[in-house]
Amino acid sequence: MIQYALKCTDGHTFDSWFQSAEAFDKLAAAGMVTCAICGSDEVEKAIMTPRVRPARAEKTQLEPASPPSGDIAVATAAPDVEKVLAELRRKVEENSDYVGKDFASEARKIHLGEAPDRAIYGEAKPEDAKALVEDGVPVAPLPFVPSRKTN
Repeated sequence: MIQYALKCTDGHTFDSWFQSAEAFDKLAAAGMVTCAICGSDEVEKAIMTPRVRPARAEKTQLEPASPPSGDIAVATAAPDVEKVLAELRRKVEENSDYVGKDFASEARKIHLGEAPDRAIYGEAKPEDAKALVEDGVPVAPLPFVPSRKTN
């Protein structure tokens, strides 16, 4: 896992974890790395300070929890992230069709021209989502659970 400091063209800065440098490059090229604040997909690596571990004898603090696995980026940003996520959820739900657990098959049908072209969202198993990305189907993970699945 690697953590990058990132910035968008609007000057927002945030951190994000990636499985590898290649995973970042692949996701960025596909437009799947977006600003955690404004949602822009024009994101680049910012200048970072190296993370150096202290000597073993000097370790007095707990080490941070390990980041999640996979190619999916996890970003940390300003305190108003909840507002941005709520707005993102509202826009997705207003402008997309919820297809539930049929997301992977429906996205593939749209990509192949077997279904009408439209914006959709839903749920997919990690291996199905990875297969879609590998096949060139433009998909991106959402940073929230669809409201139909919450209490």
